[in-house]
Amino acid sequence: MRSNDCDPMTAAGVRSLALGLALAGAFALGLSGCGSTPSRDTTVQAPASAGAAARRGAYYKDDGPGSDIPANLDAIADAEPRLEPLHRFANRPYSVFGQEYVPATELTAFRQRGRASWYGRRFHGQPTSSGEPYDMYAMTAAHPTLPIPSYARVTNPANGRTIVVRINDRGPFHKDRIIDLSYVGAHRLGYVNAGSAAVEVEAILPDEIALRTPSQPTQGLTARRGVFLQLGTFSSAAKAEGLRARVRDEFETLADRLELHEDGSRYRVQLGPFASADEARDEAGRIAAALDIRPFVVTR
Repeated sequence: MRSNDCDPMTAAGVRSLALGLALAGAFALGLSGCGSTPSRDTTVQAPASAGAAARRGAYYKDDGPGSDIPANLDAIADAEPRLEPLHRFANRPYSVFGQEYVPATELTAFRQRGRASWYGRRFHGQPTSSGEPYDMYAMTAAHPTLPIPSYARVTNPANGRTIVVRINDRGPFHKDRIIDLSYVGAHRLGYVNAGSAAVEVEAILPDEIALRTPSQPTQGLTARRGVFLQLGTFSSAAKAEGLRARVRDEFETLADRLELHEDGSRYRVQLGPFASADEARDEAGRIAAALDIRPFVVTR
């Protein structure tokens, strides 16, 4: 087992310490009742011993995968996006290592490419920036600026795997890292042993979240439960039908598994059900390569 690729600036310990102090200041301001904008001068310096403690190829301090890893990691479902009120304090501007961060305060289009790392047992059960306990076996992630809480789709282009995570923490704070996944998130994307990987992060927006709620199907189909691939969402039934026709023409064996669902003024094309999320992700890679679309796994 290799490291989770921590170094003095990306170690989960530094991330947690930095946000713990930054958010403590925010909480203090909130509790004071002054109602003013939180200070952006809360700067945290890296511990002097961090450089000596961290080395490539070893876990940062006592971090790592844990000794009681569940046997069913591959069966742990993606985070299920839902509309939630944003956290009162965790989205205020803050500063770490002299770098200013200004979190988004609304759900807007966001896409980013870079390297992802992960954090594990050292912080399992400890408070995240949202105040919730960190669960290394839940589909969550830390991001410097995405709203807390919010949801993001993370894709590993090297193997085509895609997951959905809930953003409930801040970090990592290093120019070479854009997101810290939970242990199970890194496992599902296939880089837990490598420590880090190139990924693409895409925010999940409110209209897509609404479409994930089971609705009355069109075309006389009966809504089924299970694991599906969502192939596309459209405001036009004609465009949704167009995508369904493209998939049917390219993959004749999938024709009887394609479903078109209407939700108000939006239409979604789904394929399934699949026996498992891994089977769905394998099919997603094949469809994406042939049709230049980005299917993702949904469970209903």
